Formats: sequence, structure tokens, C-alpha cells
Amino acid sequence: MRSKTAVLAVLFIIAMSLVAVFASVVAPKNPDEQQLSARLEAPRAHSLLGTDDLGRDVFSRIVYGARVSLSVGITAMAIAVLLGTLLGLLSGYFGGITDMVIMRLTDIMLCFPTFFLVLLVIAFLEPNINNVMVVIGLTSWPGLTRLVRAEVMSVKERDFIKAAELLGISHIRIFIVHLLPNVISVILVFAALGIGDAILTESGLSFLGLGVQPPQSSWGQMITSGKDYIYMAWWLTLFPGLAIMLTVLSFNLLGESIRDALDPKS
Repeated sequence: MRSKTAVLAVLFIIAMSLVAVFASVVAPKNPDEQQLSARLEAPRAHSLLGTDDLGRDVFSRIVYGARVSLSVGITAMAIAVLLGTLLGLLSGYFGGITDMVIMRLTDIMLCFPTFFLVLLVIAFLEPNINNVMVVIGLTSWPGLTRLVRAEVMSVKERDFIKAAELLGISHIRIFIVHLLPNVISVILVFAALGIGDAILTESGLSFLGLGVQPPQSSWGQMITSGKDYIYMAWWLTLFPGLAIMLTVLSFNLLGESIRDALDPKS
């Protein structure tokens, strides 16, 4: 709360979340309603952010696009956090052959740029929002696995872990009660930063036509449909681009603020 940057980021994220949840109330028009007589109208009173090449209201489409971007970001990171945390705990705590197998798998995944790996998988699947969320989540866990493993390897040598093992406490209870609270700061920072990365990835896929498909609105898709009119209808690319930038920036600032707040060395 002492960080003005963090407060502003949280307020923006809350506002965007409310816009996404109540999109049908916030949006003044149906985002898919076409009105060819009003195509490419500049921003004005009855159309706050103008209209696109099919006469659809840009503001309404951005509002519904927030629902897509936040859904993809949060769901994909939930999958990545579950996988990355579990594998990191197993690798760091048990060591040996378990650590070797998990780390080699992690190294293989890290050899491929995430976006191109997602692009490759999506190219063989039906491009829709569900596949995008799952694929981004299943390709984003390696970084968290390495971070959690490093923290667990440090924590497991402490006396309270040794005492828990001597008392015969189950591995699951040690994971949940003793190890997880000590790595939660790493997980929270990764999740906040990862949501922004997932939103960028989804926007890039939609820009290339491999993400959310029409008529469902997506910020990346809005940019690719407006690029042909960038000189005569600047609002078609500017406003969706600003939505992406501000949302990703807010999650990045939130992640940095969480790290500063939870890091005892900060």
C-alpha cells in the first residue's frame, strides 16, 4: 500500500476485471453488430473510440476483448503455476533421479522460445480460446520449476524440515505446510509477470490468425484487422494496442511490487 505504483496497477487490474465480468453492461453496443453505413467513423460522442471497417463499435469490442485476454492470461498462468510448482517441489525435495529427469525435461523445454513453441503446437490444433489457454499454460512452467527447485533445495536443509521428517510427517504435509509457504513469494511474482506474458502471447497469436477466431473480439485480432487502415483510421490499432500495453504493464508492475514487498533483502 506504500507503493503508489502498486496501488495504481492493482486499481487498473481490478477495473479491467470488472469491465471483463460486466462486459454486457459496460459495452454500449453489440460488439458484433455491423453497420456498414457507419464504417470507419472517427471517435465521437455516439461512438467513443470510433468504428471499424465493418461499422462495429471499437469501444464495445475492446470491452469484450478484455474478457478474452484476462481469461487467457489467468487460466494459462494457473496451469503453469500448478505444473511448475509441483515439478519444482518434487525436483528440489527428492533430488537424485527425480531431479535429473525433471531438470532435463525443463532444459529441453527452455531450449525452444516459448512463443514459437506455442505457435508450432497451435498450428496443428483448432485455433480457439480453449486451446490457446491450455497450450500457453503447458509451455510456460519451466521457468517457475527452476525457481521453485532452487528455493526448495535451500529450505529443505533447515532444521524444521529435518524435524518434520524425523517425526514421520508425510511428504504431502511437508510440501503444503513447510515448503510451500517458503516459496510462495517466488510463485506470486512469477504468476503476476506471467499473466502479462500470456496476454502478449495470446495477442500475438490472434494477430497472426492462430488465436481467437472471428467474430469473437480479441485485442490482437483487432490490431491485425486495423493494420490495413492504419493511415486513414488510426484508432483501429491505437486503442487495442493501448489496452494491451496498459494491462501488461499493470501486471508487470504488480509483480515487481510483490517482489519488493516480500523480499527481505529489498
